[in-house]
Amino acid sequence: MEIPTPRRPRLRRRWLAGAAAAAVLVGAGTWTAVASDSAPTVHRDDQTMEMPGARIDTSYFTADGDDRRRPAVLLGHGFGGSKNDVRAQAEKLARDGYAVLTWSARGFGESTGTIGLNDPAYEVKDVSRMIDWLAERPEVQLDGDGDPRVGMSGASYGGAISLLGAGHDPRVDAIAPVITYWNLADSLFPDGVFKKLWAGIFFSTGGGCDTFEKQLCEMYDRVAVAGKPDTAARELLAERSPSAVGDRIKVPSLIIQGQTDSLFPLSQSDVMAKTIKANGAPVAVDWMAGGHDGGNAETGRVEGRITSWFDHYLKKDTGVDTGPAFRVSRTGGVDSTDGRALLRGATSDSYPGLRSGIANIPLTGREQSFDNPAGASPPAISTVPGVGGGLSQLSSFGMGLALDFPGQFARFDSRPLDTSLQVTGSPTVRVTVKADSDDAVLFGKVYDVGPDGRQQVLPSQLVSPVRIEGVKAGDGKTVELTLPAIDHKVEAGHRLRVVLAATDLAYASPAVPATYTVTVDGDLSVPTAPALSTAAPTLAWWVWGLPLGGALIAAALLLTARRRVSAPAPDPELADVPLQITDLSKRYAKSADRYAVRDLSFRVEKGQVLGLLGPNGAGKTTTLRMLMGLITPDAGDIRVFGHAIRPGAPVLSHVGSFVEGAGFLPHLSGRDNLELYWRATGRPAEDSHIEQALEIAGLGDALARAVRTYSQGMRQRLAIAQAMLGLPDLLILDEPTNGLDPPQIREMRDVMIRYAAEGRTVIVSSHLLSEVEQTCTHLVVMDRGRLVQAGPVAEITGSGDTVLVTTAGQVPEPVVDKIAAMPGIGSAIRTDEGLLVRLDGASTNTLVTELIRMDVTLTGVGPHRRLEDAFLTLISGASA
Repeated sequence: MEIPTPRRPRLRRRWLAGAAAAAVLVGAGTWTAVASDSAPTVHRDDQTMEMPGARIDTSYFTADGDDRRRPAVLLGHGFGGSKNDVRAQAEKLARDGYAVLTWSARGFGESTGTIGLNDPAYEVKDVSRMIDWLAERPEVQLDGDGDPRVGMSGASYGGAISLLGAGHDPRVDAIAPVITYWNLADSLFPDGVFKKLWAGIFFSTGGGCDTFEKQLCEMYDRVAVAGKPDTAARELLAERSPSAVGDRIKVPSLIIQGQTDSLFPLSQSDVMAKTIKANGAPVAVDWMAGGHDGGNAETGRVEGRITSWFDHYLKKDTGVDTGPAFRVSRTGGVDSTDGRALLRGATSDSYPGLRSGIANIPLTGREQSFDNPAGASPPAISTVPGVGGGLSQLSSFGMGLALDFPGQFARFDSRPLDTSLQVTGSPTVRVTVKADSDDAVLFGKVYDVGPDGRQQVLPSQLVSPVRIEGVKAGDGKTVELTLPAIDHKVEAGHRLRVVLAATDLAYASPAVPATYTVTVDGDLSVPTAPALSTAAPTLAWWVWGLPLGGALIAAALLLTARRRVSAPAPDPELADVPLQITDLSKRYAKSADRYAVRDLSFRVEKGQVLGLLGPNGAGKTTTLRMLMGLITPDAGDIRVFGHAIRPGAPVLSHVGSFVEGAGFLPHLSGRDNLELYWRATGRPAEDSHIEQALEIAGLGDALARAVRTYSQGMRQRLAIAQAMLGLPDLLILDEPTNGLDPPQIREMRDVMIRYAAEGRTVIVSSHLLSEVEQTCTHLVVMDRGRLVQAGPVAEITGSGDTVLVTTAGQVPEPVVDKIAAMPGIGSAIRTDEGLLVRLDGASTNTLVTELIRMDVTLTGVGPHRRLEDAFLTLISGASA
């Protein structure tokens, strides 16, 4: 049953007092978007608003086609970003009938001022002044004098400001926060443990202490040195958090949280949802597949749901379905009944919380003792912010990379499960902890252990830190540990393993050595959320993707037609070289010194399958967009068979691309879709080479069937066949295996290899490192816009089992020689981060034991997969 929207208190004139403070200083002109005949034209006005202590850079979006007043939306950006990050979403909302205001928060983008972490006295008051400004706009619908009808949304930092805006300003009518926090103190100091890596990323991404309010910088320095938060630090962050005004957030709230998120985990959205619902407001909760640690952000689905939420509660269109009260995205095999995508939703008509449908799983294991090593080194590894996106994504494929050091953890196992078990929420377990120190810091995690007892996966790479005080004297202390909230299916024959570790790379542990003794007091209590059911298939993506794709293609054609310039003469010496990139650079918009790509150079030869690798933000997508002529570089040169790439350059006809899927008409057959696409290019039918493309794609008899009957893997291969029409000499594939199960991934691998076998060239960007290693002949590794390394796969990865050993300082050369001479060691190479060791018979434990004996101070030991080790080594070295 839908809860009625609570009535807002009558506004007072005090909300109008700040209008003068929001005076526009500069109008930077109007930008007009190119749209198809059926889409309204979007206008963008860039303006600088004067605020106390800062000038705020804003953009205001409206669309033609309706003279009536419309609701407004304030759209915030993530930490470290700017208003430009949400421009695409703002344009979509404007086309859907909203007046949209975006802005760069204090200290970000072109805005001045210092970063206050959404300080109510500054960032939140900026929001109220922008609402004042919206109230004066003739396009914006009003609910009263000085009271515009307005919603707020944004991700992470922008999600928190939407919650704070609703709590501080009663004129906010609906919100849709995405992957954000409820209490920042609980997020960065969970259970009294300092989340040091994420906290460090916050302050470094923000530009260092000089860009933050002085008290925030002093707080961070104090906590980072002490290794644990004090009361003043917790209070400072808590007072800037939505939880401080939780009892005043009484508007319809769509809460979207990420499953792969060690920064703001699902527990943050849980208390958020329960508090707002208790205030009497409508609430819906959506657990998407991605998060701050990477994974599928489901951008199209999430933005579509936000629009529907605003349509219902801002436009008051009660016929719009706002979706289920609770939804969780799950991965799995292809649905054999309809062949739809692997990523599916499970829903219920009420939010189950994190402790619904408890199943008790007995654990075995006697009292166990283990050590917290001096300096808390080497630490266990769960997630690694900055590269964790790859780790958490791999865990969803059953390839976890978590690492616990012998002698530093206790473990307790269940028996193999008789039937599969869907875990949805936070498991709990009671333990008794003793220590020879005043308090203990432990990291709890639940592994999914395979039938062989060795392969284990840490769902979403999540751990729960806990500080337990009063454990030194007497019988210790018994506590109930709340383990990470997850949505994970444990197959029959697998077992659950509870691990309590003394260290974790992402957190600060006590530097003083200690011994902990742990006993489990009872079963592992596992939530199953039995009310959840598999959601009915949503509207097929190609239904809306085709017209949207057409609009984008039309826009691109119009823009490129205007931007064509005379290109440099072809270079005859490169006539047989598929691609050469020289000193390529692209700055972020309106930035003189921040680069998406910087001084990038590499060359690709015929017959190569080249993998483009790098963490999020490495510049891969920007590079591909420049290569395809979609955007223009600021400096450097791109040559395809000697011809310079410019928007609309004729040589682009030799380039085929597959980026974020293709739009197909579902009622037509696969062959009809391809023939229709080729006719739309205006090129002769005999040049399509459709039969050869289809033979390489390997679709067989399915070509005669309607595309709506295709599985995800078949649609991916049809999209690849479309990119191969005309047999382009250079084929660019961006994440071609997204949404495929292992057999389909193997088929896609064969398609790429077959295409390059006849001397053509393939460039593939992918996050699946194991597939890249098996498919690609060469690699280009990027980090922070720069080239880290390029060359053959074998040259970059080496051979045999390679282990990355990170150390506190540089290992002396004589010690490296001793390690290389050890029995069972193939080679040892010193890197900026430590050592890259190739095992040739020796075990990791033996290596670690010998390193400790040689007084090498370890800080970590990388996973045992060759490309993954090399990749992590390269990007850690590039980031140092």
